[in-house]
Amino acid sequence: MFLMVHKLLLPGYDYLVSRKLSSFWREIIGTEMGTDMIRFRQGAEDLGFTPTNALRNASQSVGRLLIQTGCRLDELTLGDFDELAEACRQRELATGKKWNHYRSSINLAHRVLYHFDIIGAPPPHWEQPLGFEVRFADVTSQLRPAFVAYAERKLGTCREKTVSSMATRLSHFGRFLRDSDPGLASLADLDRRRHVEPYLNSVALASSTKTGEPITVADQARRILAVSSFLTDITEWGWDDAPQRKLIFRSDIPRLPRPLPRYLPLDADRRLIEALENSEHRLAADALLLARACGLRIGELLDLELDCVHEVAGNGAWLKVPLGKLDTERMVPLDEETLALIDRIATTRDQGRPLAHPRYRRPAQFLFTHHGRRLSQQALRLELDRAADDAGISHVTPHQLRHTFATAMVNAGVSLQSLMALLGHVSAAMSLRYGRLFDTTVRAEYERALDLAKGRIGGLPETAKCLPVLDDSDWQALPAVKSRHTGGYCIRTRTQGACPYANICEHCSNFRTDAASVAVLSAQRVDAEALAGDAQERGWIDEADRHKRLISRLDTLIGQAALR
Repeated sequence: MFLMVHKLLLPGYDYLVSRKLSSFWREIIGTEMGTDMIRFRQGAEDLGFTPTNALRNASQSVGRLLIQTGCRLDELTLGDFDELAEACRQRELATGKKWNHYRSSINLAHRVLYHFDIIGAPPPHWEQPLGFEVRFADVTSQLRPAFVAYAERKLGTCREKTVSSMATRLSHFGRFLRDSDPGLASLADLDRRRHVEPYLNSVALASSTKTGEPITVADQARRILAVSSFLTDITEWGWDDAPQRKLIFRSDIPRLPRPLPRYLPLDADRRLIEALENSEHRLAADALLLARACGLRIGELLDLELDCVHEVAGNGAWLKVPLGKLDTERMVPLDEETLALIDRIATTRDQGRPLAHPRYRRPAQFLFTHHGRRLSQQALRLELDRAADDAGISHVTPHQLRHTFATAMVNAGVSLQSLMALLGHVSAAMSLRYGRLFDTTVRAEYERALDLAKGRIGGLPETAKCLPVLDDSDWQALPAVKSRHTGGYCIRTRTQGACPYANICEHCSNFRTDAASVAVLSAQRVDAEALAGDAQERGWIDEADRHKRLISRLDTLIGQAALR
């Protein structure tokens, strides 16, 4: 170890990845390598890694790189990282020992050196997407070129993730054709009854390869639509192996269910927000709180940049939401609480060099950066699972936070146009889904009809003892809704509610009185006070408020009568 640290021995990566550097930290004290390692550990901690994690990964990757190359930290290159990674792969092939710990350590070191501006590009994803030749390996050799060429063509007009999903669905169709008709030479020979209709039936009975459960109706529709688009496109493009006629029709696509948006009930929403506020994982928790406060999709949330808040003179602060699912930008108004949340995020995020924007490839300072890279969707989902568990509620998805925001806006009476602007919807039909949750017109019509029905058939008593007893007892003590009138009194069951016509004359603007009626009005006022107290004791707040409003009106009438 002494010889290696002082650059007198270059043992080779095959040796370094198979041995522990047990005395490494003791031997580098006071050396150039020791200075570089201290610098590296500090840089890792600045990116949010714990001191223990920074120490362990420093010797795991950078220590071996410095020993083998004999270079200083500033002189390391991507080629050095590639050589170390290749040695780890060869070790796995030779011994069967996985190199996962080396891979994560190399990735961390690459990330730190990128933010030191030593390496020009951030680390790539180790798991590179499979090529289309591999994705369609199960398709027969006669049909595979058409499948591959179509997927490669779609890369020119669709996002990579969209094409990847489409390739997965088309591969199901390719495997079906292989199993049902292995001798099929060209897609031009496809037959509706012999190939397409059996495939439609197989989709209806398909199960998930991950869970073994039947696929959803939406998944069935997506598989059929992928095949339909594939065959329609190559026919329109005039490919030689395209079908000669349309094979899949609109009626072949299963009708999708129209469930209501899955919002969180008020109590569950409050408990979840409280759990997120108390979380130890501040950046992920604050990201979810911001999504809930502004109704953001998870992709829009993670694409927010550091300068996303715009102050408009005389019109407050606004959040600029970047291009998302529907390729639209929008501005969402911010209140003081949400502004404070964004300020907290800006201080919690890790500092470092700009990262390449996934859409434009230009350098960008993202709002949510952690450990030298962008916060991942998986990190948000894990944090949401933790918070939901702490809040005692069932599984919650990030998109339910958006549904909850939209539902809260609808309940508060926001207009359809405003809701569309807040959510970034491009059609009214998308926003109307939330209007179906709590339609105020339907509610008003329901209550009007219910009141009319109760008025015609009468209400049912709450319990048998609540029925008024008409005898010589004090009517004011009866467990009923009561009103005093000039020629008598009214008693109704509690379920019938307060009568909308009670004391209507006293409140009418045309009602007049004089000094001769003061005694009657005063007696009515005494009764009203007693009835108000009785309703208050029984917890009938609305009824008590009605009597109090009558008392206030009687005071006005008595005062007017005394002046005449």
